[in-house]
Amino acid sequence: MTQHLYYHDSFLDAFDAEVRELQPATAEDLRPALILDRTVFYPTSGGQPCDTGWIIPDATSPTAELQKLRVMEVAEREDGQIVHYLEPVVAKNKLTLQKGSRVRGLIDPARRRDHMQQHSGQHILSAAFVRLFNMSTVSFHMGDEYCSVDLDVPLLTREQVESAERLSNEIIQENRPVEVRYVAQDEAATLGLRKLPPAERDHLRLIDIHDFDLTACGGTHVRATGQVGCILLRKTEKARQGWRVGFVCGQRAVSTARRDFTALSDAAVLFSSHLWELPQQVRKSLDEIKSLRKQLEQSREELAAAFAESMLATETESNGRKLIARNFPDRDLAFIKLLAQKITRRSSNAVALLATTLEQPALVFAQSPGLPFDMATLMKQTMARLGGRYGGSKDMAQGGVPTAEGIEAALCNVVAALI
Repeated sequence: MTQHLYYHDSFLDAFDAEVRELQPATAEDLRPALILDRTVFYPTSGGQPCDTGWIIPDATSPTAELQKLRVMEVAEREDGQIVHYLEPVVAKNKLTLQKGSRVRGLIDPARRRDHMQQHSGQHILSAAFVRLFNMSTVSFHMGDEYCSVDLDVPLLTREQVESAERLSNEIIQENRPVEVRYVAQDEAATLGLRKLPPAERDHLRLIDIHDFDLTACGGTHVRATGQVGCILLRKTEKARQGWRVGFVCGQRAVSTARRDFTALSDAAVLFSSHLWELPQQVRKSLDEIKSLRKQLEQSREELAAAFAESMLATETESNGRKLIARNFPDRDLAFIKLLAQKITRRSSNAVALLATTLEQPALVFAQSPGLPFDMATLMKQTMARLGGRYGGSKDMAQGGVPTAEGIEAALCNVVAALI
């Protein structure tokens, strides 16, 4: 089994090791892989992503920097061996390593530091929810931009979220020691762990945040809570297992707060207001938009009705029917559809063949109820010639086409077919 160096020192970012096994690239997986006798690379596990970094075949060589092998992913097998997957491009070149070769490993220290801050922050936050409200964490996720915990609770209020965030940051500011302990499974059951894992191994690795939280965990963690920096709770939403709380810690929190502040500042400038007045300004704007939308809908209805009255009044009957065909280059699909409805409802013997070439070209065919034509069939035939898609019924159908080319001719063809 690979020796897990990160278990004992999360701040270790370089190590020397011996190659125990090589896995060549395959058609299914183009990444060659290495198994070492010891490693600092943390594998994806427990909600925490893996480390990335480099393997150097010969660290003493003057060209060592050029020999770096990029480690893209790290995983743990069931037998405890840690597999280091290398960049696929390595497979195109000759991999000079062999079993027994000595190598030097280097992890990405910034990525490790970020993961330590997020994971340790999660322990603090989960403990805060338990201490304040007896809310248990049932799952943890660490993403590239934000992290989240799922709480086993039917309801979560803003006040509870703010209280947990406040307590978490107080624990961080106190800079409490964070220690790693190893205990037997039966002893762990007597120590009051926040969450006792299933009895799958004889000894458990415990993360002890002094006088605040004690829980079993195999992840990488800080040495003192102050190294987490801060915790910023970002979002709460209902989840399958209760309530999900999104958060960021440390430098992520600083970067996120800076991005939020910049966005809010830019928005405040647009509204000519202070940051704290933005919600009121947004609500006011939404109310104004809602009012304008109602006015627009009313105006559209009135305009369509006026158009329908005018067209019906000026169109002469042919074979006992009024056939209205028109292309509107300055009206959208919603308008011509409404106009078709107005025409066919205000007359018992009208057929409306309407088109628009504004933005997305489209056609609408409609007839007054009781007339003998089939608008869906006519639209199907038209779309077959224009290369578009359609839908509808016997009395009304619509279709969209890629370009306006051919629409005028298509209307003429339908008119000719109905006369």
